[in-house]
Amino acid sequence: MPAVNETVDGLLAELAALENPKVRAVNERHGDDHGVNLGRLRAVAKRLKTQQELACELWSTGDTAARLLALLVCRPKDFGQDQLDAMVREGRSPEVNDWLVNYVVKKSPHAEALRRRWFTDPDPVVASAGWALTAERVVKNPTGLDFTELLDTIEVQLKDAPERLQWAMNNTLAQIGIEHPEHRGRAVGIGERLEVLKDYPTPPNCTSPFAPLWINEMVRRKGAAQRGA
Repeated sequence: MPAVNETVDGLLAELAALENPKVRAVNERHGDDHGVNLGRLRAVAKRLKTQQELACELWSTGDTAARLLALLVCRPKDFGQDQLDAMVREGRSPEVNDWLVNYVVKKSPHAEALRRRWFTDPDPVVASAGWALTAERVVKNPTGLDFTELLDTIEVQLKDAPERLQWAMNNTLAQIGIEHPEHRGRAVGIGERLEVLKDYPTPPNCTSPFAPLWINEMVRRKGAAQRGA
């Protein structure tokens, strides 16, 4: 059980005290409605350590910062499949959605079942979670994936997909090209034809999210690392 000073109300007050208007302004431009510096949020989570019951209570508040904290102190394997499905549908904030998929669902024994469940969901936010899990499988556990079918779907849907879903599908396209040489030519060709994220502003020394550039750069780096080994 949480200590006396670690109640949900106490933590909500603590998070409110960490609110920074400048941080909120930046976050709101990306669709996130909180103003807590993530370094400070992680410090709170480090103090709390793992507390599944508290995590569930924090999540149930609906507060974005509290939900981010919940995802840091929860025990991923304790969530049921239906519980995670409900959470991904409730967590509309991009940051909450991203942390939920990467910090919790990917560590869950239900990850593959949820990938299949979400992959073709009509809700683009839910579908984006399914595609994020698919990109993970492309890299780490590709056995059984139908790459031709994936590329067919990407070729048809990527151009007009909503932003969050488009990013997840584009990531899958790039990972197929990077990790699987037999599909690299088609992956690059799809990216070149669709031109999704071609003009995305990319800081110096960062890799462009435009799939053909991303694929070629990562393949180049892998080759250089292998030659240097």
